[in-house]
Amino acid sequence: MTAKLEDILNANGRMVIDGSMSTALENLGAHLNDRLWTARVLHTAPELVKQVHINYFRAGADCGITCSYQATIPGLLENGFSLPEAEGLIRRSVEVFLEAREQWWAEEGEAAGRAYPLCLAGIGPYGAYLADGSEYSGRYDVDDEALRQFHRRRMELLHEAGADVLLLETQPSLHEVLLAADLAEELGADYWVSFSCRDGNHTHRGETMEECARRFSEGHPHLRMIGVNCTKPEYVCSLIRHLKPATDLPIAVYPNSGLEYDPATKTWTKGEGQLDFGAWALRYFREGAAAVGGCCTTVESHIEQVVRARAEYLAMGAPKALSPQ
Repeated sequence: MTAKLEDILNANGRMVIDGSMSTALENLGAHLNDRLWTARVLHTAPELVKQVHINYFRAGADCGITCSYQATIPGLLENGFSLPEAEGLIRRSVEVFLEAREQWWAEEGEAAGRAYPLCLAGIGPYGAYLADGSEYSGRYDVDDEALRQFHRRRMELLHEAGADVLLLETQPSLHEVLLAADLAEELGADYWVSFSCRDGNHTHRGETMEECARRFSEGHPHLRMIGVNCTKPEYVCSLIRHLKPATDLPIAVYPNSGLEYDPATKTWTKGEGQLDFGAWALRYFREGAAAVGGCCTTVESHIEQVVRARAEYLAMGAPKALSPQ
């Protein structure tokens, strides 16, 4: 059985994305104080990663993101893995997701009439491998060929392992994600791109949402969605408004919970005056988001709020039919 993005959108009207892998793993007792972050848990305790996926399906997620954001070949090699081991672990991130999906589907999902979940292969920027905060700037001292080599083999492995969509996520730079998108097109793989943003209209590198959407409006036949993630929730409505006029693609958003991240100390602190996550989600649907979920520090309860927000939005009489162009 295969999962299709358009099937979920047509069946449910709007799609619910899952939440953070890291916070959910910590809530299950995993320790992430490691350069490999969640990829270390994928190696040492894959059963916890599988449980995170199942828990998000139970919360109502229609799709989930593999535990591959920090699983890069150079990062794994530098931390003691051989090349075959590194490639095997990257494939394993998809395999664990597929195992979780089949278990949940057989035990609960099919009987409940749920959509068959979509497997999104999480692919972070080069800066995530550096683990020095540059994933929030997109400024690295490497050339284009180095970026292509960094992304190419991981994308091949994730695609070959059976991911439904390659998710180029938390991308701070239009330039880098255009290079990665070209690789996805060469593979013939469906993919979506998701930018991390510093305000209500700009990537962390400084490009506007209109520019990003326009650059992807032609010559990218396998691109299925465009959007933003790992961004403050209060910026997202504005980001949607800037994206919409420049693209016919469905827009996906999955911001952080509202906590503030300090890349120097790698800690989160609570912001002031935040709406609850469900209220934000309802606003995103009303602005035109086709898919909503959560990124850093979101957990199952946040996704449950998104599910309720979708139901409330559709109950307002919003048109249910929505599929990629």
